[in-house]
Amino acid sequence: MTITIIGAGAIGGVLGAYLSRSGHDVTFCDIVHEHVEKINQDGLTIEGPEETFSVKAMALTPEQLVKRNKPLETIFLCVKAHHTEEALKPLLPLLDDKSNVVSLQNGLCERQIAALIGPERTIGCFVNFSADYLEPGRILYGGVASLYLGELSGELTPRISNLKDQLQCWGPAQVTDNIWGYLWGKMSYAGLLYATALVDETMAGVVRKLDLRDTLLELCSEILEIADKEGVSPLGFDDWEPQLVYPRGSRNKALLDDQLEKLADRMATNKKTKSGIWRDLAVRKRKTEVDAQLLPILDIGKSHQIDTPLLTALITSIKEIEIGTRQMNWDNLYDLKEIYQSLPNKVS
Repeated sequence: MTITIIGAGAIGGVLGAYLSRSGHDVTFCDIVHEHVEKINQDGLTIEGPEETFSVKAMALTPEQLVKRNKPLETIFLCVKAHHTEEALKPLLPLLDDKSNVVSLQNGLCERQIAALIGPERTIGCFVNFSADYLEPGRILYGGVASLYLGELSGELTPRISNLKDQLQCWGPAQVTDNIWGYLWGKMSYAGLLYATALVDETMAGVVRKLDLRDTLLELCSEILEIADKEGVSPLGFDDWEPQLVYPRGSRNKALLDDQLEKLADRMATNKKTKSGIWRDLAVRKRKTEVDAQLLPILDIGKSHQIDTPLLTALITSIKEIEIGTRQMNWDNLYDLKEIYQSLPNKVS
């Protein structure tokens, strides 16, 4: 199997490096020319909690990949959610009936990919480990976490079993018959992560603010309610347990508080204590993935006539921070709390 990594940054860089080190046929592709040149000249370095290593591999820009005009067998699509179509469209002439595209992204990107190339060539993937692109040829890796592969139909097929086996060189990749459950579970978690990026604080620091907890849980519940209307049963991962959050009326406060403390402990001990969303806003000064991740959920919610006041306000606040008309501070979270307290049927 030949694997082409489209987007050799945080996720793509880590997985591609482990695969390459294990002898798999891996080609990296990235839009950052300096990153491509560094990989070709000196290799790609992964700095992890347990080891730091470098691999030599071929790297190309998208233009070079297209010009090479070689059919692509398996694509790991690892670009930001809002770059999905832009990254995939130029590669369509290089795909054939045996080509597969695996979405190693945040969001519900599988819907967009399937619309472009068909569900039969689209493989869903839930990936939750943390990593950061530091500079050309250098990736910071937070450590092993969850990774699930699944067919959009829920069928268990040889191709996803094969991919799972290939990825064991990285860590405990698994297959699932409910990939949408993991993707929607992560989207509820994404709501929480976006909220932590409203303030210049660690993720754990926000989760441990007890006076904001009910507000944050309602934010996540808005997303989980939409998933429920879509007929999806969201699944938990890495100390995030959506079934303890939603349905709202079935919450057990003691169990939920205990689980959220476990989540905060995990966040606090991770090498990456602030989210990639925070990094986009505070360090890289660029747009987040909010338009491609959370806005589609708003649209799906509207189709089910579900009100999402907290999610709507969160999206507005993130977009205002992106353009500089709002600053990161605790007031942003307490603005969400005011909205929550005004809700007629709030759970507390």
